[in-house]
Amino acid sequence: MSVRPYRDIIRRKSRQINVGNVKVGGDAPISIQSMTNTLTTDAKATINQILALEEAGADMVRVSCPDEESTKALREIVRETNVPIIADIHFHYKRGIEAAEAGASCLRINPGNIGSADRVRDVVKAAVDNNCSMRIGVNAGSLERELLEKYGEPCPEAMVESALNHARILEDNDFTNFKISVKASDVFLSVAAYQGLADACDYPLHLGITEAGALMSGTVKSSIGLGMLLWSGIGDTVRVSLSADPVQEIKVGYEILKSLGLRRRGVTIISCPSCARQAFPVIKTVEKLEERLEHISTPLTLSIIGCVVNGPGEARETDIGLTGGGKGNHMVYLSGVTDHKIDSDGMVDHIVELVEAKAEEIEKLAAAGE
Repeated sequence: MSVRPYRDIIRRKSRQINVGNVKVGGDAPISIQSMTNTLTTDAKATINQILALEEAGADMVRVSCPDEESTKALREIVRETNVPIIADIHFHYKRGIEAAEAGASCLRINPGNIGSADRVRDVVKAAVDNNCSMRIGVNAGSLERELLEKYGEPCPEAMVESALNHARILEDNDFTNFKISVKASDVFLSVAAYQGLADACDYPLHLGITEAGALMSGTVKSSIGLGMLLWSGIGDTVRVSLSADPVQEIKVGYEILKSLGLRRRGVTIISCPSCARQAFPVIKTVEKLEERLEHISTPLTLSIIGCVVNGPGEARETDIGLTGGGKGNHMVYLSGVTDHKIDSDGMVDHIVELVEAKAEEIEKLAAAGE
């Protein structure tokens, strides 16, 4: 019996689209996005939040456009930010046209909900004329009435059928520059819907467990649902939906991808939960290091282990390692090799300096093509 190598993730083959300057699908890296929660009409506040999301590593950001005042503000928002902006459109086709003309890189819109065939054609024309892609966004909480009557309740089959119905409308207008999502707040429903959709089409898929909850519960819920899909090769772009600062959505998204080896950004800290053997306060040390190293975007690994039971083994596998030692003599490892000892005083500052130096070294090697 052949067994798939345990670390291999074979990604589903999907067609590739462009969302501004970001490629989605095909062999492109899985992108991470979030959504602003400011009033779009408050352009300054929205711009500032997008800039914070950019700093955290967002590849694209969605902005709600519920009215004409919002799409007017969108022009300034697009001009003053760097990542592609996705305009969130519901029901009113004119908002889609206005958003495309204002410079949005993508419209999140369900073509079946915006009216007549003529209105759909007008939105498609605006998208084509302004090099704007689309996302069909199916949500279990807002399925079409006829599908609820047909299936009796939100179910994977209903969500897939809804998505394909909307896709067919765009295909009938010779428009295929779109991705699809089928989100639900129920993990099992979401996963089953995405699995069904992945089998039914080759469009790129935007993953999310919608309305997942607060920071802690939503992170756990999203990690389970998105992790199941990503491990099976499904997914081209993700959003972690949290009732929290949108920056946290980007951080959690990266942690999910990093844990699966699908994408790396910043410092990955491997640390023990601590116990009576710890030779320094591991939890407080890790908290300080996470805060002090947030500015590092270069991918590298750091192990912080409180004692010699697992410390040396973990340090051998990381760029920089710290293992707690007796009488305050802790061992520092560089590239898996014992290098020098350090006492507890100034330990955090020293590790930060080592990480910054290592990140600079990696960046220089990358720039030199080595």
